[in-house]
Amino acid sequence: MTKLAREVAAGDRRALARAITLVESARADHRADAIALLDLLAAGGRQAIRIGLSGTPGVGKSTFIESFGLMLTAAGQRVAVLAVDPSSARSGGSILGDKTRMERLSRDPNAFIRPSPSQTQLGGVARRTREAVALCEAAGYDIVLIETVGVGQSETVVAQMSDLFLLLLAPAGGDELQGVKRGIMEIADMILVNKADGDLKPQAMRTCADYAGALRLLRKRAQDPDGYPMAMTVSALETVGIQDAWDKMTVLVDWRREADVWQRARSDQARYWFAEEVRLQLLARLAHDPVLGEHMSQLEKAVAAGRMSPAAAAALVVAQT
Repeated sequence: MTKLAREVAAGDRRALARAITLVESARADHRADAIALLDLLAAGGRQAIRIGLSGTPGVGKSTFIESFGLMLTAAGQRVAVLAVDPSSARSGGSILGDKTRMERLSRDPNAFIRPSPSQTQLGGVARRTREAVALCEAAGYDIVLIETVGVGQSETVVAQMSDLFLLLLAPAGGDELQGVKRGIMEIADMILVNKADGDLKPQAMRTCADYAGALRLLRKRAQDPDGYPMAMTVSALETVGIQDAWDKMTVLVDWRREADVWQRARSDQARYWFAEEVRLQLLARLAHDPVLGEHMSQLEKAVAAGRMSPAAAAALVVAQT
């Protein structure tokens, strides 16, 4: 692990790919190695700008990321893209085709693209995406883009691992009422209405105006300067508005760093993932303990037969752990 950590810290792309494969593995021995590797790399203290990107399927997330990433690498930035692909509920498999969509960016020497399956994890990200982000930071990437699966209003876990959260919308994606609904709208730092080109441009402008009006109705957040969150139009296909959006992002990043919001948010995220990891490890312990497993099996039969409520059965399991 010491050798792998040294290679990752030196920016070796192959080593970074091996390290991400290691942290995504479910094997117990691999998990122990992954924890050791992450501890070794944490000492470096490197930080990238983490940008979460979400939106409905077909909104153009991959096209936007390619245009955005190429603009950043042309400016001398090193960009890592972690694309989470939905897994089949039946077979468990994933296509992992996002890298294919980003053909030009995948050939850029200053870019690293890694697709990962979501598996059974909810919230639009994979279980180990946060650790993959930490590996990309340790490898010296300046900006890490986290592309979620196509999500709905309530799937907001990506905001717990990013510094900026972008929500991509398509023209005619909703009205002001849709914009003021709680959930994914109220945690977005910027709403980008994509496909503002050709015949869709007028509709994109109207959609942007609707959401800009809706954002003004939401309660102002303490961690935001005046004017944020905001709605903008972009065209990933014609690369229009991409630079302007990045300029607005850097203004927000600089403000949060100077106002000490940045580090407080990262500390809150670390606490969130600590509690989440404890929960997942306790569930794993329940699944692998033979005595508890037998007891749970009996309780499952009682619940399925209607002899006991799920809450009462769960309370019995927790009492015995």
